[in-house]
Amino acid sequence: MMTDCFQGAGIAFDLDGTLVDTAPDLVRALNEVVAADGLENVALNDVRAMVGRGARVLIERAYAAQRRKIESDAVDQRVADFISVYKSGIANLSRPFDAAVEVLEILKARGSRLSICTNKPSELADALLEALELTDYFERIIGPDRTQAKKPDAAHFWSAVGNAGPNLALIGDSITDAECGQAAGIPCVILTHGYSEIPHQALGADAVIDDFRSLPDTLEKLWQDR
Repeated sequence: MMTDCFQGAGIAFDLDGTLVDTAPDLVRALNEVVAADGLENVALNDVRAMVGRGARVLIERAYAAQRRKIESDAVDQRVADFISVYKSGIANLSRPFDAAVEVLEILKARGSRLSICTNKPSELADALLEALELTDYFERIIGPDRTQAKKPDAAHFWSAVGNAGPNLALIGDSITDAECGQAAGIPCVILTHGYSEIPHQALGADAVIDDFRSLPDTLEKLWQDR
């Protein structure tokens, strides 16, 4: 009898833009913070692709787009304010992408060992997953502060998957994920609903998919071809 290729497989997921559409809450927090300086609201679609760059970049670009100068020490304070506002309503508007939970269920049922590999601070990742009742799907939640080096460094991936295997994969949405997969020498699958300033097809991933439901078949093919 053949063993299911998902039995014991280590599958690490990026969080923002991959599993969960967090952009609406990030923009909510951004707009609340920059309003203190009289800036107009930033449109969701204007910053969705930049979400993966972190709070500081979001804030600096919001000021630059409205031709407003802000000093470095003031940015530091705005970042602290942003994190506080964001955390206080971390899942007000954020939701898992279509079929994400359904696929997590399938992968778990087939014996996969799932983890989170995110550059989002671990404290915020923990809070988001708890609020969305997703925590129990994952063996590990590894933000940059729980590993030796963050994505795209391969160390982040290895911290996330632990001793799972032999089949391994990283599921993401950005160049950071694609480069991490390359550094670790493992397949990376990119989801096109995610946050990327570079076209998803140009990221150099092993596979690019439009629908979470395609993930199990895609992984099976990638593992068979290696």
